Amino acid sequence: MPPGITTLAADAPELSAANTGFMLICSALVMLMTPGLAFFYGGMVRVKSTLNMLMMSFISLGIVTILWVLYGFSLAFGTDSGSLIGWSSDFVGFAGIDKAQLWDGYTIPVFVFAVFQLMFAIITPALISGALADRVKFTAWALFVALWVTVVYFPVAHWVWGTGGWLFEMGVIDFAGGTAVHINAGAAALGVILVIGKRVGFKKDPMRPHSLPLVMLGAGLLWFGWFGFNAGSWLGNDDGVGAVMFVNTQVATAAAMLAWLAYEKIRHGSFTTLGAASGAVAGLVAITPSGGAVSPIGAIAIGAIAGLLCAMAVGLKYKFGYDDSLDVVGVHLVGGVAGSLLVGVFATGTMQSEVKGLAYGGGFEQLGKQAIGVFAVLAYSLIVSAILAFLLDKTIGMRVSEDDEISGIDQVEHAETAYDFSGAGGGAGSRKAAPAPADTVAAAPQNKKVDA
Repeated sequence: MPPGITTLAADAPELSAANTGFMLICSALVMLMTPGLAFFYGGMVRVKSTLNMLMMSFISLGIVTILWVLYGFSLAFGTDSGSLIGWSSDFVGFAGIDKAQLWDGYTIPVFVFAVFQLMFAIITPALISGALADRVKFTAWALFVALWVTVVYFPVAHWVWGTGGWLFEMGVIDFAGGTAVHINAGAAALGVILVIGKRVGFKKDPMRPHSLPLVMLGAGLLWFGWFGFNAGSWLGNDDGVGAVMFVNTQVATAAAMLAWLAYEKIRHGSFTTLGAASGAVAGLVAITPSGGAVSPIGAIAIGAIAGLLCAMAVGLKYKFGYDDSLDVVGVHLVGGVAGSLLVGVFATGTMQSEVKGLAYGGGFEQLGKQAIGVFAVLAYSLIVSAILAFLLDKTIGMRVSEDDEISGIDQVEHAETAYDFSGAGGGAGSRKAAPAPADTVAAAPQNKKVDA
């Protein structure tokens, strides 16, 4: 019997119907985050890329699910090998898991733990897609997702959360995915865009969000689903830690949104809807690794710091010339780094563990551990992701042609368009409607959250 499994014996924990039901609900909430992300990203791109952006998230639901069942769960949470990777034959295809088996030390079935972690594996590569908007072949993206989760996400998940994983054993705190999800995805996004290059017209043509209401809808779904993402990561409801994480998720998100908006008003003179949505996501990202270790006051501080840092960071792409289309680097990488490091500052020692941060007399020890975790995941994901993108680009090609990018990736890659303009502009007696521009954008002024 591999580690991580125990049976319903007399001396073993008993299955908790309450915790099991709670975790199934949390799993469904985390699954909802991927369609929410699709809407969030889909509204931020131009009309001609809307469907492609939606599909780049949705395809992850298909690919990662199958790979997780076949071997991903085994690699991430199987018996440790050298502190770097796991493997348990019982987990392969879920063939050796019985419905009555519990996850080691918990009161939920292995199947419930596996499906909850699956939802994390699904959304992580989907996060990367926002940096690649408008220019990547869908076939190449699908292959990249399969390769990336296999050689990057599954091993990193084992490092951070798997019994025997080297960061887990070191004592790096990552409650729900600051390193394994957000830094991992943000660093991967940076690695890929450095290989594939900029969009046609970057810093020259207007590339405004085509539907800010769609962005706000996506942000709302992400915020809603994130309660399952964060509170569910304690795998039960027996000691109050999950409840603290739930509260801190709300508090940090609110603080980050307000901080981002304050920065926008001071720097650009306006409060924008895109800024509100982006600030909220920045707060969600930052509290993900830290929320189980800090108080609500600490969560306010973490959210405000992350909101400010991410609002400042999204403009760096114009200064340094990397085309991060939808600010994955600026929000997920920077927010993930901030939240992961701030555990070493604001951990109270009274929440998920007795570890205290710098502000509570704990010294620099935990901050140092957090820094090691941040740097290790960032470097590994950045380098390996760039290598994968380079290999795919040199073999099947990662990018669509320049002509296809200009005309619209939706029509080229999916033979569809997001909106039907066939009746637009025609009166009652009109026999033929005027064709819609290939790059229709919202009439609203360009968002001012970044420095052009």
